[in-house]
Amino acid sequence: MTRNLRFLYIILLSAVVFSACREDEVVVPTEYDILPVTMPEGSNIAGMYLLNEGNMGSNKCTLDYLDFVQGYYVRNLYAERNPHVIKELGDVGNDIRVYGSKLYVVVNCSNKMEVLDARTGVRISQVDIPNCRYVNFYRGHAYVSSYVGPVQLNNPNAVKGAVYKVDTLTLKVVDKCTVGYQPEEVEVLGEYLYVANSGGYMAPDYDNTVSVIELEGFRQMQKIPVGINLHRVKADSHGRLWVTSRGDYETISSNLYVLQKKKGRNEMEVTDTLNIPCSNFCISGDSLYFYSTEWNNFTQQNTITYGIINTETLQRVSNSFITDGTQADITIPYGISIHPDTGDIYITDAKNYVSSGVLHCYSKDGKHKWSVRTGDIPAHMCFIKGSSK
Repeated sequence: MTRNLRFLYIILLSAVVFSACREDEVVVPTEYDILPVTMPEGSNIAGMYLLNEGNMGSNKCTLDYLDFVQGYYVRNLYAERNPHVIKELGDVGNDIRVYGSKLYVVVNCSNKMEVLDARTGVRISQVDIPNCRYVNFYRGHAYVSSYVGPVQLNNPNAVKGAVYKVDTLTLKVVDKCTVGYQPEEVEVLGEYLYVANSGGYMAPDYDNTVSVIELEGFRQMQKIPVGINLHRVKADSHGRLWVTSRGDYETISSNLYVLQKKKGRNEMEVTDTLNIPCSNFCISGDSLYFYSTEWNNFTQQNTITYGIINTETLQRVSNSFITDGTQADITIPYGISIHPDTGDIYITDAKNYVSSGVLHCYSKDGKHKWSVRTGDIPAHMCFIKGSSK
């Protein structure tokens, strides 16, 4: 194949990006890679969005897309699909989720949640929420955690955080519930919303509670003491909550806690402290895949670990879900996700935090499959359903 024909072939191929999600408009991506990915027979997962945080204050949050149908990885999709938005996505992308036909992107320091068409990446609107952090959904509403106050460490006048309730039809804030200090991830389990309060701006006086919000009345019912500087909270299929603590980066280590309902009662409590450092995790079936990037202020170094925990037995069953030794190629693991159908494991690498990161893909048995360059500080992933037609 001649050079000109090869170039034409690539251009023609690029013209079908997003064809699985959008057949009415063809947009040629300006920056993409071809990857050895396919949409398995019987799968309805058409692609995966990846949100790159970007450095705080740099306005460099970007959105990438992995197309399982055509085998493309497209960088900076938002800018391409929304050329009229002057500041693009904004400052520090902190969470991303698909709900219904919309894609929700929480942009922390820009004090907003961007709402896009999940099939096209085209901007629909934005919801203004101060210092917003994470989002989850329940019965037509988005629940967004917020620090409420400004980005300011050791503020003697720090205010408590809140969860904002957003109608997903009108995209308007309809309610607000005050929780603990600097709330992070939110999880829905049954008729309640659980919020991990960090108190991250208040070191050494961190918060240590999980707030419990009754969804029907949207009021805080209780605060469960867990561990200092909480961050992640996710439910498993056994009715348990898994909660991470970041510790104090000095004498108190990161930890992983399990919460369950008290016997004969409807209240949750800490039933297990696993003494396993955990920065981030993803649950697939009865397997909890986790990594820890534990920074220590004394040593000025990170200690990085990986593993798998059985969520039914609460036992650690593997010291690494990467089995071919290629974890040595990862500098700073920063995000994790599992393909719902194939079991492929996706790990992002933030590298040096100031330049392009990397997305790594591993098979479900831990073998490296491929890697691709991302935007700056790749962190948050979500899958989108579609058709292979």
